Amino acid sequence: MRTLIFLLAIMLSIPTFGQRRSRGDEEITPSFTEGITYALPRTGLKLKVRAVKETFEPGPYAVYAEQLLGITNARNRASVNWRIDNVEMETFAEPDPEQVYKAMGYAAFLVNLTADGCLAGINSNRSGNEISSLSSNTFVEKVEKDDGFSFAHINDSPIFAPGDSTNNFRPTRISNERKAAEAAERILEARLSRFHMAAGLMDVFHPDGEAYRASLKELERIEQDYLSLFVGRTTYQVEKLSFDFVPSSAAERGEVVFRFSEDAGVLPASDLSGKPVTVRIEPERNLVLKYAGLAGSANPAAGESGIFYRMPAVANISLIYELNTIATARAVMAQFGQVAPVPEELLFGEYAIEFHPETGAVKSVYRK
Repeated sequence: MRTLIFLLAIMLSIPTFGQRRSRGDEEITPSFTEGITYALPRTGLKLKVRAVKETFEPGPYAVYAEQLLGITNARNRASVNWRIDNVEMETFAEPDPEQVYKAMGYAAFLVNLTADGCLAGINSNRSGNEISSLSSNTFVEKVEKDDGFSFAHINDSPIFAPGDSTNNFRPTRISNERKAAEAAERILEARLSRFHMAAGLMDVFHPDGEAYRASLKELERIEQDYLSLFVGRTTYQVEKLSFDFVPSSAAERGEVVFRFSEDAGVLPASDLSGKPVTVRIEPERNLVLKYAGLAGSANPAAGESGIFYRMPAVANISLIYELNTIATARAVMAQFGQVAPVPEELLFGEYAIEFHPETGAVKSVYRK
């Protein structure tokens, strides 16, 4: 009996949500002290960077290039040079920690949220989007590997020559000058053979066109391999990297996303050995100002229910390295727009509102 009396006392002491109580001719709406917390979204950038490493290895006979082949200014120093080859930008949405609200009162019963806690709708049938699949950043993905090339595999000249009676038949080391002369001779022979084939001056013709093309290609390969002994060899290695970056208001002046060095390539933003690569965001000022001018409400109760939406801005995005713009894009950026309260008159069950979860903007308003 005591338990029953206790339960009845609790039930009578708790007001029914949404119920109005009368005090004489005055209606009193019960106050709500709790609600549903949600966030408005912000827009982030995923930058996919493609960098190319150019490695030059000088030929062992570079000093003889002009003397034997007439090639001037043959490079004789090794070098490594990186360059940014391509940049791609993608946008993603996530909850904005600077725009977290609590839906209060009757509106708290009607909110629809996405899987990550952003506002999806009010009194609508819209189901929250599932959390997007994990997309990891890559640092570093090598696209091309070393082919194992070596200058020592090209020249077939022996290191030592057999001796004779003049030196008691002791082997003697062949000089680099003699090796270079033999390599130059191979180059000239390959060029002459290609000329004879192309001019039809050879005694025996190839039986078909495919053999002819294969022979020309092989002669060209031999010539280029031996020529690299004089002019050197340049190899390329491609690396792909990606970075996630969420612009703030400081991005209008430029924020560092990553760093770049011509000697070391793409580096994290924290590595001060590279020069900064910055992102600059320039919102459309006229659009933002007009949104701001119309965001206010004459209703003194505006915002009491805690339901807000975004009016996202369109912005120009620039990626800048050493005062040079290396990539541009134009996108909708939620956090650079204006936040406004949803009209209170739309929050009491007669209307349904849907929002774009990616930007927080109103998608539709309709009467149910």
